[in-house]
Amino acid sequence: MPNQVRDLMGILVEVNRHEEGGLEYLEIVVEPYPYPISYRGQYHYRSGSTKQELRGPALSAFLLQKQGKRWDGVPVPGVKAHDLSAEAFTLFRQRAAKSGRVDEQVLDDCNEALLDNLNLVDGDYLKRAAVLLFHSTPEKFITGAYVKIGFFAADDDLRYQDEVHGPLLVQVERTLDLLQTKYTKAQVRYEGASRLEEPPFPAAALREALLNALAHKDYSGGTPVQISVYEDQLQLWNEGHLPDSWTVENLLRKHPSKPFNPDVANTLFRAGYIESWGRGTIKMLNECRAAHLPAPQFYFEASGFVVAFAEYSATYWHQRGVRADLIPVLLYATQHSIITNALVQQQLGVSKSTATRYLGELEKGGYLQKIGTRGAGTEYRLIGS
Repeated sequence: MPNQVRDLMGILVEVNRHEEGGLEYLEIVVEPYPYPISYRGQYHYRSGSTKQELRGPALSAFLLQKQGKRWDGVPVPGVKAHDLSAEAFTLFRQRAAKSGRVDEQVLDDCNEALLDNLNLVDGDYLKRAAVLLFHSTPEKFITGAYVKIGFFAADDDLRYQDEVHGPLLVQVERTLDLLQTKYTKAQVRYEGASRLEEPPFPAAALREALLNALAHKDYSGGTPVQISVYEDQLQLWNEGHLPDSWTVENLLRKHPSKPFNPDVANTLFRAGYIESWGRGTIKMLNECRAAHLPAPQFYFEASGFVVAFAEYSATYWHQRGVRADLIPVLLYATQHSIITNALVQQQLGVSKSTATRYLGELEKGGYLQKIGTRGAGTEYRLIGS
């Protein structure tokens, strides 16, 4: 038996014969191995009660992980520092100087030395992370290394779209610019004689969501980051997944930073784009709360990770199961911060008892919070606003 295991799997096992209760049995002792073991050229892993075969990108990631490497740390032959984008290097130096996370002497050094200092070099080769971040056309080496943006009137009605190509550092700036100037409409308000324009979604929250998508994406899948913009919502999808044993709940509280592409994330951190403490999702939540918007939603869909932003609207409340006759109450509370029984009667043309019933249902459902004193002066505020 030890010889058969050695010939089929290339490992050594200990086989012991035991006897208990008049019965004989064999004990096969298999020590943990620091590298993956194949059986007849195949690699398997256990998922629950079933055995699955590792293939394609999942197998590549597994093998790299067992070797102590990550996908973005693999060397790329045939690419040198002089092949990379001067625009990307200039942008990085400007951002890093402002962030103060890279020594000035390093920023003044040549591009080759800068890449080495950022840990983007492996021997005589540049890493995939260097190509992603600084090459003018990273798609020559990495399929799907770009961003797609589309504006939808409905899920099946695409009105217009754009693709953002180039170095990852440049993609960040160009994508944010497109979102703010072409794909979302600023809300206009006045403070005295001053005219102020506010984007529908906080720029800082969108920035965090985009950077998370680019830093945590599984680039071995070959699908670009996709941003779907609607009249009152915006969704970012990337072909990524959470660290092992994590759930979406981990993102809603303070958590360690475990980037899927650590070399990419480190460069973005040095440039001041992201933090290294896993606070990006919390920042998105806080920014939306400060702007009186619903908390962004995090979930998995179509083999990828989604961050969804939304405005309070009739569609938003309908999707959450609120009855049509109650939605106007919530919309008024959104626009005016508070609502009272008298205002419900006035706005909806209903009786006092009906207004009381509406407000009671919305309070019980967790949408409104009662504030102030009881009686005619009782006010209600939208929870989370």
